[in-house]
Amino acid sequence: MNILVDGLTNIMQWQVLLTLIVGTIIGITIGSLPGLTSTMGVAVILPVTFGMEPVTGILLLIGVYFGSVYGGSLTAILINTPGTPASAATALDGYAMAKGGLAHKALTISTLSSAIGGTLSVIVLILVAPQLANFALKFSAPETFALALFGLSIISSLAGKSLVKGLITGVMGLLIATIGLDPMVGIPRFTFDRMELIGGVNFIPIMIGLFAASEAFKSMEDAFSTRKLIITVEKVKLKWREFKALIGTILRSTGIGTFIGMIPGAGADIAAFVAYNETKRFSKNKEMFGKGEPKGVAAPESANNAVTGGAMIPLLTLGIPGDAVTAVLLGALMVQGIQPGPMLFETNGSLVYTLFIGMLLANLLIIIIGLPGIRLFTKILLVPKAVLTPLIFVLCIVGSYSLGNSYFDVIVMFIAGIIGYFMQRYDFPASPLILGLILGPMMESNLRRSLVMSEGDISIFFTRPISAVLIIIAIITLFTPMITRFLKKSNVS
Repeated sequence: MNILVDGLTNIMQWQVLLTLIVGTIIGITIGSLPGLTSTMGVAVILPVTFGMEPVTGILLLIGVYFGSVYGGSLTAILINTPGTPASAATALDGYAMAKGGLAHKALTISTLSSAIGGTLSVIVLILVAPQLANFALKFSAPETFALALFGLSIISSLAGKSLVKGLITGVMGLLIATIGLDPMVGIPRFTFDRMELIGGVNFIPIMIGLFAASEAFKSMEDAFSTRKLIITVEKVKLKWREFKALIGTILRSTGIGTFIGMIPGAGADIAAFVAYNETKRFSKNKEMFGKGEPKGVAAPESANNAVTGGAMIPLLTLGIPGDAVTAVLLGALMVQGIQPGPMLFETNGSLVYTLFIGMLLANLLIIIIGLPGIRLFTKILLVPKAVLTPLIFVLCIVGSYSLGNSYFDVIVMFIAGIIGYFMQRYDFPASPLILGLILGPMMESNLRRSLVMSEGDISIFFTRPISAVLIIIAIITLFTPMITRFLKKSNVS
């Protein structure tokens, strides 16, 4: 009880609260800019914290982290430009809602889902961190491969009208993911003697190109009526009964995000796509997904924000970062003289509870800043297409270049944009390609590590309970849409 009181006392100092608020605003801004990921945001702000008190410095970074995950949904919904990889799934239905004049409603769903998902994951962190962390430790190469395979099986649900086209783009993503150094022996593959390709093709410029630049190319060809859209945006708001219908989706997706977040190596982007797929699978209106289904916004947003709390579980209890952002946070804690691990709760109990309360406040700030800001955010739709389209191109170029100060990434982005434009025109879905790019390296490296562990015996995946269950679920997930479509055709005929 005393450490809880100490935590409240620490957090209620005006300097600490102000720092958390500033961090959250910076995070939302960074998250909404294409190419500036949560990891980059936290890494950029990290040097600022070196001269601060430990509590103040860490809470500044937590504000940036939590705010940036939410911020990615803003441009994903409004202009089909995912600010972060985690918001790519949100763009599928969020942008469709914005085009239908429901931008205000989509942003409200995103804000509430993000805050609820993040808050519940922090509550899980507080209540069951040690137990969940012990379970996460059971994940080695076979289990991580099975998780990646499960994530990849979602392609069948993201394929849209044509399963064949979805599988083609998914395989394209896997093939692009093989470019670079072999993960086991370090031999260059498909680099064509270009130094820029030694580290592989960064999926963020490709994502920016496929989603944002392709949309800019398309808007140069045909623009929808801005005036009609503005009038509808002003009037249509989320009703209580509509939000109530989303609660089940938010809770399920929060559970998925928290679970995936605590597994080292898995991230918010994977959680968002898995939650989106599971929501679509449980929905009675599967055909509405991709056309402006509110659950298609609530699911990925609650899941990717739930990853924030989930990823903190192994970080604080075991000293193992759950994702790239928590790896930076691990460095920040150690710079401040704090060693995460089992003894952290004993040696720095008041600090831990201060961080817990700060995380809850950061999620509350998403609502306090996000909901009033929706009216301001939607003003981007007032910008004429003649101004907005070049602005999108500028954001795409800056976002791609800022990754590694490389013009090569800008070229990759433009090539992806041109390909994405033609993919849109001929109904090839972009999401399976991104999913293949994200999961390909994770799947390949863990497959090969598993085979090294078993000396080439593939039974290792089926003799370990967790990997066996995940592979079975992956097979069911992959073939369920195919069977459903076949049965529908049979009933029609």
